[in-house]
Amino acid sequence: MRAVIQRVSRSSVLVGSKIAGEIGPGLLVLLGIETIDQSEDIAWLCAKLTNLRIFNDAAGVMNCSIRDTGGEILVVSQFTLHASTKKGNRPSYIRAAGPEAAIILYNEFIRHLESLLGKKIQSGIFGAMMEVSLVNDGPVTIIIDTKNKE
Repeated sequence: MRAVIQRVSRSSVLVGSKIAGEIGPGLLVLLGIETIDQSEDIAWLCAKLTNLRIFNDAAGVMNCSIRDTGGEILVVSQFTLHASTKKGNRPSYIRAAGPEAAIILYNEFIRHLESLLGKKIQSGIFGAMMEVSLVNDGPVTIIIDTKNKE
């Protein structure tokens, strides 16, 4: 499981002309699910995400988590995070989970975040063509991969 996490002052997802999800200050999480991902990956990534200290404290130091700030989270599925560009110029998505398996883990990821934070998590629409808008705060952008726990 791979996530691109962006600290935002606001973010939204449009499907067609309808807003599917929208947040104020918090985190935009672009989530890529791999064929070998399991519930253990979800638990680890959600714990890391909710405790990641990337928000400023009163002294302006990144020392607070989303839990501390009470910020919101917007999760958007993005299979292209598992693109392989090793050969040629056309990316291969062979490592990305198929939609039947990925949607189950995507929904489980959102439920797990809701359980950890005790509030609703905003999301895009799985498998839809989406327009994602964001105002990156900082900018702060972090990539986390459950198969490469640095």
